[in-house]
Amino acid sequence: MSTEPKRASEWTIHGERVVDDTRRAVLSVADVELPDGVRFEQYVLRVPPAAMVVVIDDDDRILMMWRHRFIANRWVWELPGGYLDPAEDPETCAAREVEEETGWRPRKMERMVTFQPMIGTIDQENVVYLARGADYTGSAPDINEAERIAWIPISEVQRHMEDGSIVGAGSVAGLFAVLLLKAQGKL
Repeated sequence: MSTEPKRASEWTIHGERVVDDTRRAVLSVADVELPDGVRFEQYVLRVPPAAMVVVIDDDDRILMMWRHRFIANRWVWELPGGYLDPAEDPETCAAREVEEETGWRPRKMERMVTFQPMIGTIDQENVVYLARGADYTGSAPDINEAERIAWIPISEVQRHMEDGSIVGAGSVAGLFAVLLLKAQGKL
């Protein structure tokens, strides 16, 4: 509980009831009141944190997965990553996910950006790391994760975002961060 005084624009939460509680998400309904006195119910989804990695090779290409997302019924390019296991360090999770999903083990990683994908409804911290290089482990990528794995040139990333083949919040956030670093000459 915060000890700071309530601010004028802060919402009041009168309660929250769980609607569904599963291994990967808790859906609840919060009874909230706006500062002007309007009161309503707001759906809240609490999801475990996730970590992903932008792996860049020496040829300025990014390791990505081509996969089908059934909710949007679309084929898209995504960065490797996934949910943290309970009490797992985000960097450990990120490296594990890259190797499991792609068959590549990222080299030294650095934290690049942290964000909430839909902060008005969903509570899920996402951490994106940058890895410069990776070593192929010889293991086959997980067939449940992607149809294929490819190294996409950084120069093609924005086109993929514009044509809708890169749309996931984590991939877009991580790739925009890389494009910014590149524009600043820091990559």
